[in-house]
Amino acid sequence: MATSGTRTFNLDVAVAIEEAYELAGLEARTSYDAVTARRSLNIMFADWSNRGVQMWEVSKTTTTLTEGTSEYDINAYDIDILDAYIQKTVSGIITDYSIDRIDRNEYIGIPTKATKARPTQYWLERLKTPVIHLYPTPENSTDKLIYYVWQRIQDSTASVNDVDIPSRFMPPLVSGLAYYLCLKKNVQKVELLKGQYEQDLMNALKYDEDRSSIRLVPKHEYI
Repeated sequence: MATSGTRTFNLDVAVAIEEAYELAGLEARTSYDAVTARRSLNIMFADWSNRGVQMWEVSKTTTTLTEGTSEYDINAYDIDILDAYIQKTVSGIITDYSIDRIDRNEYIGIPTKATKARPTQYWLERLKTPVIHLYPTPENSTDKLIYYVWQRIQDSTASVNDVDIPSRFMPPLVSGLAYYLCLKKNVQKVELLKGQYEQDLMNALKYDEDRSSIRLVPKHEYI
């Protein structure tokens, strides 16, 4: 039997909405049905961001520091910083120095914020446009701040858009959208679809867990 030889299947927004309506036992009959489904889809994506689901939306960013400047804006669609470090180049030798994340109370409690040196700590102030506060204040304009951020899933603004997810998240996308639609249009199936959605999401999330080798050592008893 011949196979397709391709591995490129994806859902565009229109097909995802159609699948979700069918799973919900509903029918999309008007243009408004598609509009409200796209809105629910984006709300669900926002919930995924709150849960830290979007591990595939991790981006590396490099910012050249400015001497005496301790505050640096990041993108409004950057949700959280996963890791950060300072990169220093001296005589062509590059050295990376990790920096520790602190909370607001710890940052406020620092009495000498204007002290200049290589930054060793940072506080992420989560405004509409998030701000990184470095301490100590950068001592030169050559060091670089490098960090990895979680970003929001891209919006679904048109039916022809492909959905911005890996293939393993297609099942929870469809069942999740069906669940959201039932909250508005078919409450009888809410509990059923909620359970299916959470199970589909849990199955997909298993692939985002770090997988490290495990070495089992037999227990020895000495007499």
